Amino acid sequence: MRYDAARIEVLEGREAVRKRPGMWVGSTSERGLHQLVFEVVGRAVNQILNGRSGSVDVTLTPDGGVRVADDGPGVPFDTTGDAGGPGLEALLTSFFAGPEPSGRHTAAVGHFGVGLFVANALSSRLTAEVRCEGIRRVQAYARGVAAAPPAVLGPTTGTGTTIAFWPDTEIFETTRCSFAVLAERFRQVAFLNRGLGISLTDERPAGEARAVLFRFPDGVRDFVAALHAETGAALHPDVIGFERVDPRMAGTMEVALLWGGSREERIRGFANSRATPQGGTHVDGFRDGVAAAVTTYARKRGLLAATDPDPRADRIGEGLTAVVSVKLDRPEFLGATHGLLGNTDVRVCVGEAVREHLGNWFEEQPERAAEVVDRIVRGIHQD
Repeated sequence: MRYDAARIEVLEGREAVRKRPGMWVGSTSERGLHQLVFEVVGRAVNQILNGRSGSVDVTLTPDGGVRVADDGPGVPFDTTGDAGGPGLEALLTSFFAGPEPSGRHTAAVGHFGVGLFVANALSSRLTAEVRCEGIRRVQAYARGVAAAPPAVLGPTTGTGTTIAFWPDTEIFETTRCSFAVLAERFRQVAFLNRGLGISLTDERPAGEARAVLFRFPDGVRDFVAALHAETGAALHPDVIGFERVDPRMAGTMEVALLWGGSREERIRGFANSRATPQGGTHVDGFRDGVAAAVTTYARKRGLLAATDPDPRADRIGEGLTAVVSVKLDRPEFLGATHGLLGNTDVRVCVGEAVREHLGNWFEEQPERAAEVVDRIVRGIHQD
């Protein structure tokens, strides 16, 4: 068979998404279904983070749909100009409506960042409702195609956007979302964005619906406390935490840690609310800073002799629970899965901040500092 240009199949827009859905959400299994939900929830979360503190409400409906409502300013259907970005109708119908929001004031809820267009194309139907400027407008879609222009349904006193969609049974192997999987990711995003509220309601079970609400006033401090509680240990009062803006890395950092009674190390890294299971420069910087603070304090207090080696990383990490969250204007990830942060400036910035803050805490809490550092030093002498 001769292969030439006539045999090349060019797919564009909605057709391309529906033909190769795995390219856009990872798979057509339950994992891909959840990514579809995360794409829609991510838009709502970023509406809140870019405006004022608010909430996002996610509902799993009895007919297999997912409804995502926010109380943000509302995204008009029509184009909102260069400063305001594309309108909601453009976001739902075109890849080229503009890039997804990025930078330190946004959260990457899903892995792909493909936006509402893909969610619309992979749904059998979708309804978009906007409440802004005192008017409520609604538009319906079927498999990515608008059924009619946006319709005015009357006045409204509030603002916000609601997207209700029904994942297409012709595309996905299952259209039943896992309440547990969604709840765990929403909980994580709420930890990493203090003041943000995310609720998840499941109306599918027969009888009474179940619902959870996540909002954490102390951000990653609450995250560390929750991770520590998962070990079964009693909550220790000394959750050490701080935030810092550093222009050298064009972003902010939020760090919290504690030493508990277990021997396990639990360090979690995040960049723009995206988990980095392979670590990266933010986690490396954290380890640098902790090691420097512990070593400096131990030598200053005479807990380490001049001939003693510096504490090993595994000794310092015994019983350490920590969350290192950075939010960057230009995050650089290594590898296709975005599991490893690569921004070189981040390591120095985080390391300096951790060393300074933890060093100050050691000086202000000498009894607790002695307890932590003594345990580390005893480990050195036992090696």
